[in-house]
Amino acid sequence: MKLPMMGRSFFLGCEKEVNIEFEAHSISDNDYNGIKKLLQQLFLKAPVNTAELTDTLIQQNHIGSTIKQAEVQEDSGGDDDDDDEDEVFGFISLLNLTERKGTQCAEQIKELILSRCEKNCEQRVVEQLDKILNDNTKPVGLLLSERFINVPPQIALPMHQQLQKELTDAQRTNKPCGKCHYYLLISKTFTEATKSNSKRREGRSQQKEELMFANAEEEFFYEKALLKFNYSVQEESDTCLGGRWSFDDVPMKPLRTVMIIPADGINAIMDKLKDYLSL
Repeated sequence: MKLPMMGRSFFLGCEKEVNIEFEAHSISDNDYNGIKKLLQQLFLKAPVNTAELTDTLIQQNHIGSTIKQAEVQEDSGGDDDDDDEDEVFGFISLLNLTERKGTQCAEQIKELILSRCEKNCEQRVVEQLDKILNDNTKPVGLLLSERFINVPPQIALPMHQQLQKELTDAQRTNKPCGKCHYYLLISKTFTEATKSNSKRREGRSQQKEELMFANAEEEFFYEKALLKFNYSVQEESDTCLGGRWSFDDVPMKPLRTVMIIPADGINAIMDKLKDYLSL
């Protein structure tokens, strides 16, 4: 499967700009390193088995897509071209935490989210999250949508649309991942480092203008979230994966924003994405 995407300006480093045409492909074995790298960008130093998670996403290849550079028809015959063609600029997929109950990566993700919730939220929120994650009658799907930071958000619209089609087909044909009552999203966000953010304040719902989303479209998921909280990853982000962030010379504090979104609200979110991302 290939989904054609329009060419986009893509910034490399601080100054070089190139125009790249992207295509979406079904996830395959060749995508292992690229997907794992993007998962590590999300989880940083958290105790999550990203190798097992990557393997699982590849095995369930009826769900999910990767973003790659479209093939360029040139006669340059360089040996590095094949490597460039396989480079993963982003991917989207879903891990059904309820179906994968008992696997190491699924249990680690649940433990991570619950432990961060306990440190940053009131007890009633912790209890609500624990109930959602452990109710086997209402499956929870971890929505994973990761990409290089400079890949423009317009790429997200066809990716999300395709994923929803695949989830509908999976449910119709009784394949894994088809049925989800809730979506869990862990979003890379930032807030001004100079602002006072106590643990108690981080646990409460912040005004959306206080948060900046690395994936801009995820703000629409945030608006529809039944449950949401933030936790800091500043101590984990002093790496090349975490990066050092600033906007207009204002230092930014890196966070992860956890959201639980009812599945019946996804159509409204898709409509918002169309209005925001369509050209």
